[in-house]
Amino acid sequence: DHAYYTSKIYGPGDAASKELWVNSDGTWRVCAFPPSSYRQTERVTLSFGFPFYGHMLKEVTVAAGGFIYTGDVIHQMLTATQYIAPLMANFDPSLSESSNVLYSDNGTALVVQWNRLPLRDAIGVGTFTFQATLHSDGHIVFTYKEIPVVVTAISTETHPVKVGLADAFVVLHELEQIPDVRRRTIYEYHKVDIPKWRISNYTAVKIFPLPTCLQFTSCGSCFTSQIGFNCSWCSRLQSRCSSGIDRNRQDWGGPRLPGRGSRRFLRMHLPEKPLLMFVSLEKGSPVSPHRTADGTLTDAPDAAAAKGDPEEETAGERNQHHPIGLLAGVVMVTALMIAAVFTSVYIYHHPTSTISLFFIQRRPNRWPVLKY
Repeated sequence: DHAYYTSKIYGPGDAASKELWVNSDGTWRVCAFPPSSYRQTERVTLSFGFPFYGHMLKEVTVAAGGFIYTGDVIHQMLTATQYIAPLMANFDPSLSESSNVLYSDNGTALVVQWNRLPLRDAIGVGTFTFQATLHSDGHIVFTYKEIPVVVTAISTETHPVKVGLADAFVVLHELEQIPDVRRRTIYEYHKVDIPKWRISNYTAVKIFPLPTCLQFTSCGSCFTSQIGFNCSWCSRLQSRCSSGIDRNRQDWGGPRLPGRGSRRFLRMHLPEKPLLMFVSLEKGSPVSPHRTADGTLTDAPDAAAAKGDPEEETAGERNQHHPIGLLAGVVMVTALMIAAVFTSVYIYHHPTSTISLFFIQRRPNRWPVLKY
């Protein structure tokens, strides 16, 4: 039981593990990743509506790293949240000619297969083959055919290793200090972690959605619901039922946001206006690849995120800061240094003056701590 979902794991000895594997029928499409590139994604339009945490999705992004991204905004921390991950790891299809990522949409389900993928950091361990199936009723199936090593032994140094789901909401802020600049903050509100040590050859995981407030379409059914969430109804927001914690969080809660997670600063550019994005999570996540102008993902992470400094500023913000504070600090330090120099000169030439005797009586070697 995961609040929003419930899951069931089938071991190698269960008949369902092999029955849930979807065989290719020749109609599958191959993701058009450039052959010599690394960490690629492809946007896929669904022929059906897929409910994810109660939200109906019509598009998803298939990533070569063993996961499906469900968010609308492509950013540098793609692996952080808003994902469906049968096995997220540092896979690189460009290392093998037999590696590829396939998908098939039959009108009621989308099947994505990561086929014979090697790990970039451990090519010698073998290749991985597994699937994720998204059904129109919202339930998700992970199936595994080739898992050559224990998943818990896969290195997380350069890329996170995850099995499960996660979702987040995005809040838009207008920055008064920087005109024509918007800031988006991403807050992860829930995730499902499947035990990685349970994943092996011919295992399967079924994940079933639990009822959410978003499914109710009338005020009466919203208020009388008994599903474990405190559902509220708002007729102004297109007659919507919600617990206040979903992808439409800003419509319900305004600027007041929950969570005290660590923050990593990313700078993005939209076609029209620059965008500052702050990713807020309960736990820090390794930086995922950088998307270049041609749509590819490279290894170059954002400088601030790579350092892991939660207070690192972007270059655009530093250039916009008002110089009064800096000027006042410089003037204060300069005045203190001048005063110290004049005081030292005066004491040297007037050893019997009051101020000289004051400092002589209180010189450091007479302090109780230093004497001890």
